[in-house]
Amino acid sequence: MSLHVKFWGVRGSIACPSPNHVVYGGNTSCVQVTLDDHTIIFDAGTGIRGLGHEILRRDIRRSSLMLTHTHWDHINGFPFFAPAFQANRHFRIYAGHLQEMGGIYHVLANQMANPTFPVPLDALQANLEFIDFTQGETLEPEPGVLVRTAPLRHPNGATGYRIDYKGASVCYVTDTEHIPGQPDQTILDLIAGADLVIYDCTYTDSEFPAKVGWGHSTWQEGVRLCRQANAKRLAIFHHDPDHDDQFMERLEEEARTLWSGALVARDNLELTLA
Repeated sequence: MSLHVKFWGVRGSIACPSPNHVVYGGNTSCVQVTLDDHTIIFDAGTGIRGLGHEILRRDIRRSSLMLTHTHWDHINGFPFFAPAFQANRHFRIYAGHLQEMGGIYHVLANQMANPTFPVPLDALQANLEFIDFTQGETLEPEPGVLVRTAPLRHPNGATGYRIDYKGASVCYVTDTEHIPGQPDQTILDLIAGADLVIYDCTYTDSEFPAKVGWGHSTWQEGVRLCRQANAKRLAIFHHDPDHDDQFMERLEEEARTLWSGALVARDNLELTLA
């Protein structure tokens, strides 16, 4: 049995391919979780393009794509996801915040409609299932794979996820805004005792007061939540594009000093939890 995590995109807001973003990466949110023969993908930012090449190389025929929300940095890689253009692939695409706005199919179709993109969603050849659910439901995308969901504090809504599989657990909690001094009980319940928590750490505590209402959190709040919830490890994630490699190196050193369970996610980082 194995639960393997690979980060294909770790940035928030906008991709930043520059010489100053080489070490930690410039692709936006996309994380692959491999559970023995099952593959779950969290978000479809620009990082999903590289993951698509890996899926073709390994000839993975089916997987589930679970979206936190549909702001551009979390879906703008989807039109460049090569496996979706092949008829022998099957993808389930999940969203928990769009039922009142026409559902996930409607949003992705609009993203790929003229005049903003030349290839319509319906031109994709893969078998695509579009599944809208209500935040708080527990999903079972594959037999024996349970995924808990929870609402997050973010403009237009967002969903947090927790995978429990054969005794191991990983949580994907981005994008969300905390209230200083008031730990989010919904998140604490979701991440309790988790082996790995991937958390929205866009800002630092010192930056946060100027960003209230923007829908994001800090790496220090991530540490506080993980400690309170007895989670084992925190992956600092969804880096601000203005945080270049030099900034991130200082942040990583400070985070490790504060809590040994903290690590900074970067493009192509791989972790095996079990």
